[in-house]
Amino acid sequence: MNKILMLIERGVGRKMAKVKAVILAGDSYKGEFGADINNKSFIEIGGKWIVEYVVDALRDSNRIDGISIVGPVNKLKERLEGRVDHFIQEDKDLFINLQKGLLPFIDQDFVLVVTSDIPMLNGEVVADFIQRCFDQPADLCYPIVDKRVNHKLYPGFIRTYVKLKEGTFTGGNILGLNPKVVKSCEEFARAIIDNRKKPWELGKLLGTKFLILLAMGKLSISHLEQRFFELLGIKARAIISPYPELANDVDKPEDIKLAKYYLKED
Repeated sequence: MNKILMLIERGVGRKMAKVKAVILAGDSYKGEFGADINNKSFIEIGGKWIVEYVVDALRDSNRIDGISIVGPVNKLKERLEGRVDHFIQEDKDLFINLQKGLLPFIDQDFVLVVTSDIPMLNGEVVADFIQRCFDQPADLCYPIVDKRVNHKLYPGFIRTYVKLKEGTFTGGNILGLNPKVVKSCEEFARAIIDNRKKPWELGKLLGTKFLILLAMGKLSISHLEQRFFELLGIKARAIISPYPELANDVDKPEDIKLAKYYLKED
């Protein structure tokens, strides 16, 4: 009886456990939004910065008890003072920004990492993803969303998709990460960051066999997870999420129009 109660308590604890989060809000501007915008985080929709939607989503999930944000600190503090625990000045290097953002939480086994440009993110989506990560523990949990689901719920958003054995998916802009494995994966992580919107180049990183499987549409999720273990010695999980909100980021001017529409901006 005591053993049963312990298992029940453990399960309840996993569903209630809170985690730390890092928001990457550095300047990755590529020039598509006009000369007066040098950081997508500060584009306004409905009177709120895009990054504010992300902060609100994390807090509303009731699963986050600490947030660090990496970006232009003085600007971020104008509206986020008191809502974020750690403000960290950005670097021009995305991987360094990730490392800096994780520093306050380096003793944790799981940290949520989120980009600042997914304004449709909400608390329900965040809580669901965290729970799915807890249900499938790994050093790296990365969400993927079925193309059919995204097109049904958010028609108009143009995403990069990869055809796998289980279906056609796009990747999310959020992940669950064990901070302790980041340094050992730096070289591979940088290559992924550089080629994140180029499925063919990502396939090359995995090797010829996997590139052929990818070209044939026969590369499976389990193949990918096993290959990550072989290359990096870490346990990786691709988490199929029913929520496109964690995938649809703002990359182009037309994305802003779509985000305003779906967020019902007057």
